[in-house]
Amino acid sequence: MQPSLLRRSLRLLTVAFLLVAYSTWAAELTITVTDASGTPLPDAVVWAEPNTKLALPVPGTAAVEQKNRQFLPLVSVVQTGTSVSFPNRDKVKHHVYSFSPAKTFELKLYSGVPSTPVVFDKAGTVVLGCNIHDQMLAFIRVVDTPYFALSDSTGKATLSNVPNGPYTLAVWHYAQSNENALFEKAMVVKADEQTAVKLDINTSALQKR
Repeated sequence: MQPSLLRRSLRLLTVAFLLVAYSTWAAELTITVTDASGTPLPDAVVWAEPNTKLALPVPGTAAVEQKNRQFLPLVSVVQTGTSVSFPNRDKVKHHVYSFSPAKTFELKLYSGVPSTPVVFDKAGTVVLGCNIHDQMLAFIRVVDTPYFALSDSTGKATLSNVPNGPYTLAVWHYAQSNENALFEKAMVVKADEQTAVKLDINTSALQKR
């Protein structure tokens, strides 16, 4: 075999090995979140945080827009260091702010898109409000891991490509009776897994969208 063909064959074999190994070393976690009565809960934030120090990937970007005098989406989850923009799609001005310890900031009365996004550099829950429209409310959960998801209308959240190893699985929902409470569970990821989580929810606090 010619040297060039041999090198190409070796590269293909290496790629194939890595793909097989990665599929063996990484898992998909499916978490179903409900209230105490078993009703599925959308907009629950689910994440898996490694027990060992993790070199986080380069953070991305996200957006929380204002439309029809509401924040959209109601709940966001981002990795620490993510830059979030706050475009105003309404014809009226908004004044976005947060007094949360995880991120205190203020975007004074504006239209359109602010020139500088807000960097969320500390893990925790950030509650958003508008200083002009009191009914406007939204939440951003900042997490120190790239393995996170929001539950859908069926209460299911899927964490994909989670490398094998020890983690703390955490779940948070904005309408919990104790707004600062976290469901936490130690787990060792070895293969695909399904987990059910029940939360104590204050149904009167659920936002109707």
